[in-house]
Amino acid sequence: MKLAFIIDPIHQLDPCHDTSVALMEAAQTLGHEIWVTQANLLSVAEGKAWAVLERLELVPVQLVERRYLAANPWYKLSDRTVLFLETMDAVFMRTDPPVSVPYLYATYILDYIDQNKTLVINNPNGIRAANEKMYALQFTKAIPETIVTADKQAIRQFVEAKGAAVLKPLGNKAGEGILFLQPEDRNFNSIVELSTLQNRVPVMVQTYLPEAKDGDKRIILLNGEPIGALNRLSVAGEFRNNMAAGGTVAQTEITSREEEICHQLAETLRKDGLIFVGIDIIGGYLTEVNVTSPTGIREINRLNGAHLGDQVIKWVEQAKKVQQI
Repeated sequence: MKLAFIIDPIHQLDPCHDTSVALMEAAQTLGHEIWVTQANLLSVAEGKAWAVLERLELVPVQLVERRYLAANPWYKLSDRTVLFLETMDAVFMRTDPPVSVPYLYATYILDYIDQNKTLVINNPNGIRAANEKMYALQFTKAIPETIVTADKQAIRQFVEAKGAAVLKPLGNKAGEGILFLQPEDRNFNSIVELSTLQNRVPVMVQTYLPEAKDGDKRIILLNGEPIGALNRLSVAGEFRNNMAAGGTVAQTEITSREEEICHQLAETLRKDGLIFVGIDIIGGYLTEVNVTSPTGIREINRLNGAHLGDQVIKWVEQAKKVQQI
């Protein structure tokens, strides 16, 4: 197969951490061609999506004493060429959030790929529909008590009723801008005013889950089915468990409650074309559904001796066989 990956500039990626690299490495190992491009290199011509692409060859990372080691250099790129994206068997949209206006425009361009010919993972319409904070709200049996509002008084009433809460900007990533709220905080009003841009932009406010001290579980779903998980733990002096915020990772199991949550999501994810997804769970509650560029494969593989990248690429192989029947 020929696979295209829309990524951030490759020199900015960490081959020992980034899931995009793990997926591309797995595809190469399984004998497929890997091509890379960036969101700003996509265009539409003759009613079809095309891109400026480079063929990629990787030097796979090595796992030595439970640590990944990368060669230097760890990749080689060919000269740039312009190709219609429908010449690819599959296109992976792996640009990191936030979902800005340029990001949205890239998804509109991807709409011009005929998905009867080329798989797009994840579906651009599904990405647009699935704000990573808001999307979880439809699964009312899975989430903690939550409000979304720009109204300072409504936020205060909610926090006073719960005793403590977590405020999350709707468009950020990697734990950016997440704040712990208590009603007695003398900075409460200022925090809310800054986060809502003076009551103009809604934010998510969720009841604080004390189980967060035991970790924030990331579960990877492939076509609605859980294939692996890791637990993220905060460092001293930090309540956020995100790896980008300095959190560490630990081996974990998927509980029956978490299996149930995955089952609740599965049909909706498939309907929306959200094939490769990372969900976040704290204390048995769903807190986010990550669809843009979910990460965690490297860490799960390292902790469990797994090969999740291979599973994803083999799923694509099978999906292409079904598509060609």
